[in-house]
Amino acid sequence: MNIAIIGPGKVAHLHAQAVLQTTDTKLVAVYGRTHQKAQDFATHYGIKAYSDVAEMVDREHVDLCLVCTTHPAHREPTVAALMAGSHVLVEKPLASSLADCDAMIAAARQANRYLGTISQRRFYEPSQRIRRAIDEGKIGKPVLGTVQMLGWRSEAYYQSDAWRGTWADEGGGVLVNQAPHQLDLLLWYMGEAEEVYGVWRNLNHPYIEVDDTALAIVKFKNGGLGNIIVSNSQKPGIFGKVHVHGENGASVGVQTDGGALFIAGMSSITDPPVNDLWTVPGEETKLADFVAEDTAFFNTIDATVYYFGLQIAEFRDAIREERPPSVTGDEGRNVVALFQAIYESTRTGLPVKM
Repeated sequence: MNIAIIGPGKVAHLHAQAVLQTTDTKLVAVYGRTHQKAQDFATHYGIKAYSDVAEMVDREHVDLCLVCTTHPAHREPTVAALMAGSHVLVEKPLASSLADCDAMIAAARQANRYLGTISQRRFYEPSQRIRRAIDEGKIGKPVLGTVQMLGWRSEAYYQSDAWRGTWADEGGGVLVNQAPHQLDLLLWYMGEAEEVYGVWRNLNHPYIEVDDTALAIVKFKNGGLGNIIVSNSQKPGIFGKVHVHGENGASVGVQTDGGALFIAGMSSITDPPVNDLWTVPGEETKLADFVAEDTAFFNTIDATVYYFGLQIAEFRDAIREERPPSVTGDEGRNVVALFQAIYESTRTGLPVKM
């Protein structure tokens, strides 16, 4: 299966390495708006550089494009790749606006191609374990979900790329760039949101335009409730956690990130993802075993690349089996709808119906 990368930035190198380590996939090309940057990337991986997406898809017989551009720039190359006949997997978030999401989803339907969103933390075993517990009815209906992501981004981080920290080129702050993984897990476990009341602030990053902290209360369509606290204002970074509490009183949780939080292309994943909460009836003593098992496995892999590879492989299989991928464009849109609702609620001071 021929794979091309769109946008040769920092995270693109992780995707390229993941493709090279994934069976039955071949990295064949890269598209970039800046010719020299694309050519340097192509030379590094022994592939071809292009300045036109449709031409790249056609000439290289591309089956799947991985879009790694900045968030507001996802729409144009995604639509071009889909209409040229390629399936597309887009780095999180799917876009920074709902209009862009809708255009991409419509193009996928028109072209009869699959559109997906990168959410590699779904493929962590502790995250999968929670999903299985919910599916098997071990906690009953999920009635309360919480997200806590307390991290840090320095001034040097924001200066590392000109697009960071701006509304026009990043599309937002912590909600758009760092929180989508945890927001996606919350929606995966709790279902779609119905109403959101939220507020964002910039607490200690005066050199950026966007949010470094956001809080929200969520009502879900299943009748459950949710609470979100995400921030880039805790130095050097503490943890990212998603917890789910069921109607039978049982609780399950995952710490997806610990220590200094991961920055693609700038740092590695330092702490293993683990279940940090597990009170399923009859399984209360299993938590220590889960942690030991997941920690041991973490020490055998390069986690910065491995989980990208799992999602790329799952998307490869979805194409072959002619079924939607496990993380669809519609699910990616739900995450965008959630963080856009928090922005809108801050602007109006009112809850937002989804």
